[in-house]
Amino acid sequence: MMRLNKFLALAGIASRRKADEYIASGKIKINKKIIKELGTQVDEFDDKIEYDGEILKIQTNKVYIALNKPVGYVSSANSSQGKTVLDLIKIEERIYPVGRLDKDSRGLIIISNDGDFAYELTHAKFECEKEYAVRLDRDFNIKDAKILEKGMIIDGIRLQPAKVTYNKNGEVKLIIKEGINRQIRKMMGYLDYRVLDLQRIRIGKLKLNELKLKEGEWKYINKGDVI
Repeated sequence: MMRLNKFLALAGIASRRKADEYIASGKIKINKKIIKELGTQVDEFDDKIEYDGEILKIQTNKVYIALNKPVGYVSSANSSQGKTVLDLIKIEERIYPVGRLDKDSRGLIIISNDGDFAYELTHAKFECEKEYAVRLDRDFNIKDAKILEKGMIIDGIRLQPAKVTYNKNGEVKLIIKEGINRQIRKMMGYLDYRVLDLQRIRIGKLKLNELKLKEGEWKYINKGDVI
């Protein structure tokens, strides 16, 4: 037996967090019945778990992909909001994006079907660092670095302290450990900056510049390359 969200992650549908959203919105059936209760236990051998008309099975072939995401692609397995990062990757396995990188941002994103790996990368308790290069509409004020490094409250959530390095011409590098929706844009907006360009350049140990990927290109990686 296992939790339904873990089963969905192991079946390559979504991360556990996103799987909970699917469950709550009634998109999952167990033995032909819609299930909305989070924490539901399933028998991965006997129960028939269904998503979008398809009976799901746990995927044994684990896939890990690094993609240099261009602007204009949504970090989702759902194409309802436009082109998704999965449109750039044509493989047989069912995969999904690990974590968020908004449509207007670019850079490193990881695609996988390993639910435990995705959980370790995205849950704040594991403190996996994500580093971003940010270009702002004006020079960055040293006083604002202290606010970011103390930890801000955004959307009612107290964020962990960020690490900040900055240059002239509005160029800043930020290291954060969470990934709430549009977090850096909201942080900078709170400080009265406008983000002109946002690029993720590192996740855990994995650095975008070492991958030598042009925008839109991807390559297989190993789990140990990241954590």
